[in-house]
Amino acid sequence: MFRRLLSSSFLIGSMLVLGGCKTVPEGRSAVNEVQVRGADKLDEGEIKDKIATTESAKLLFLFRGLIFEYSLFDRFVLQRDLARVEAFYRSKGYYDIHARAGRVFHVDDKHVRVEIIVEEGEAVLVGEVHIDGLKGLPLDVIAAANKAAADGLVTNKPFEEETFTKTEGLVRRALSDRGYAYAKVKVDAAVDIVAHKTDIVITVTPGIPCTFGAVTIEGLGALPDKQIRRTIDIKPGTPYSEQELDDAQQALLDLGIFASVELKPDMPETAEAPNPMASPAIAIRVTLEPSRLRTLRLGGGFEFDSLKTDVHGIIGWENKNFLGGLRTFSVQFRPGVVFYPTRVSNLVAPTHPLPEERLRLEFKQPSSIEARTAFFERPEFNVYPVLINPNAPKDAPVLGYGEFRNAIGLERSVWKFFGSLSHNTQVAYPFIYLPPKDPTLSLVVISYPQLDTTFDFRDDKTHPRKGIYVSNTLQVASAIFGSDATDFKVQPEVRGYVPIHKKLVWATRAAGGFIEAPNYGDVVTNGPSSGLRQGSEARTKDYQLSYFRGFFSGGPNSNRGYPLRGIGPQDIVPFLTPQSEAGKVDTECTGDPTTGTPPPPRCRTPTGGFTLWELSTELRFNLTGPLSGAAFCDASDVSPQVNSLRFGHLHLSCGVGGRYDTPAGPIRLDIGYRIPGLQVIGGLTPDERDPDLLFGIPIAVSIGIGEAY
Repeated sequence: MFRRLLSSSFLIGSMLVLGGCKTVPEGRSAVNEVQVRGADKLDEGEIKDKIATTESAKLLFLFRGLIFEYSLFDRFVLQRDLARVEAFYRSKGYYDIHARAGRVFHVDDKHVRVEIIVEEGEAVLVGEVHIDGLKGLPLDVIAAANKAAADGLVTNKPFEEETFTKTEGLVRRALSDRGYAYAKVKVDAAVDIVAHKTDIVITVTPGIPCTFGAVTIEGLGALPDKQIRRTIDIKPGTPYSEQELDDAQQALLDLGIFASVELKPDMPETAEAPNPMASPAIAIRVTLEPSRLRTLRLGGGFEFDSLKTDVHGIIGWENKNFLGGLRTFSVQFRPGVVFYPTRVSNLVAPTHPLPEERLRLEFKQPSSIEARTAFFERPEFNVYPVLINPNAPKDAPVLGYGEFRNAIGLERSVWKFFGSLSHNTQVAYPFIYLPPKDPTLSLVVISYPQLDTTFDFRDDKTHPRKGIYVSNTLQVASAIFGSDATDFKVQPEVRGYVPIHKKLVWATRAAGGFIEAPNYGDVVTNGPSSGLRQGSEARTKDYQLSYFRGFFSGGPNSNRGYPLRGIGPQDIVPFLTPQSEAGKVDTECTGDPTTGTPPPPRCRTPTGGFTLWELSTELRFNLTGPLSGAAFCDASDVSPQVNSLRFGHLHLSCGVGGRYDTPAGPIRLDIGYRIPGLQVIGGLTPDERDPDLLFGIPIAVSIGIGEAY
């Protein structure tokens, strides 16, 4: 308890020193709170966003005057705010609105509380919506225009200025997407204040249908004209469509070789056809600004966490027009050394340097089987030690794998959808860094087709404030493909983002995972070993496949109160455990079968599980400049059983974090605290063990680039 109090005091003290304590100027008052009384029809938060009198921001929702400047009260600003409130209400259809008073209550001589009282009145509703000018048009065009009008202006809903203006654009877009490039739309509203009704008349002047004309490309430089045109995929003579222009622009940006892309129709003031029987052709001018096509990257880094300490270099080269044809070829080589057994929980001098490397190549060919479908191949060659136990016993062997991976397939984007279909192969050859080597270890081959699908409706991929993101990964491994593993694996995920305030965003994430594996997993699902275990080829292969295919939880992008792979089934794995003789576990890591005493926790190693669930939620808030923060809670579980969602195994952790924005994305530091009593309801099951403490406290520290989700 004293340690937690000391840590909190240190955190608050650090904020005071680093951020400074702000003061209220002499003769002025800070605004503690702004309330809008009588706001039943509209959201109070939306109203407060429209006014200049704002509440003083609180650090971590608790402390005013730390880092953030106080918001100062101004009586003249408050008077103008009353007019702003009335204008906002009228824009939402409430023409009878009266913001009749702005009351100020002095909390003390330096702080005030502000009240704005509103009388909303009755909303003016949308009445009849009539469209003129559609007669004689094709039925599908008429239907599209009517639908656009109905979606924008809904009968018996409040008449809002924003939707009124937006509807004009929706109806015009419905026509321009179907060939009517010169369509004009005018929307008129007859507002009856007494009856609180508005009748809408939409007048359409469609013009004559048009087609695409010649496509002119500027800014190509040395890039191949033919390949760019195939990606644009606009054919002269086909019906004109603004949606096709948008799709072509996105397809060019997806190539990753252009800094900017603009497609502009060349439209004379009046549409003219070459002859009375033809449609006017609209030429398209494409203006491109290529980015750098060849890149050489040199760098390095280090890793210091609960599992290992390493230093590594990074050497990379990329060509975005490899051999012409807009092909992309890249190579990234990451050599490194692990300083074993040094890690956060074992601060000792390293005794064994373990060399490692990761080599990744990628080849990508755009417009392969059709204009906007890309072919890719991504081979990898890796050598690495298997370090998954944060408190491995002394003299434990260190297993390594020499691994070849390859993914070959097709990918395509359509609007907000991205899909990828590939075949994946993984061949892992076991070797030993530190002996002894278990003679039952063998080559592992895993082969499976994979389908990745994503719907991305976020407003920004790096700093999302609103929207939703949905993804799923589906894999089917089988002996048909030469795989040692036979399984069905699916991993869905949903993320959501809601802006609560100008400086505050609520983000949440839910993910799951399910594996059906008929030919492996018995050693995990049957429960942890107790007592002396002798390895066998079948048992060892079972552990190997469970490790490569199973689920783990914990870490910077998962449950931040736990280290990597800190949540999930654990067992004594013979080839990762000290041995007294070939194939037998050392007595140091055996329990007592006669008394039922389990083996020491430090001898148990994460094995991977077969059912996963993860839930996360966090509040993200801007601090100042590139600095921002977050308060979060994460919960997750990995079960050794198939289709076993154990929601009583919460593994709940909450904490705070800071972010520093950079061109590569925010650098993130999170500290997660495991809430006592809310880890596993009813106590740990035999497949689990308590994670190790960090500095004597049940916390984990996570560092990463980019938001957690």
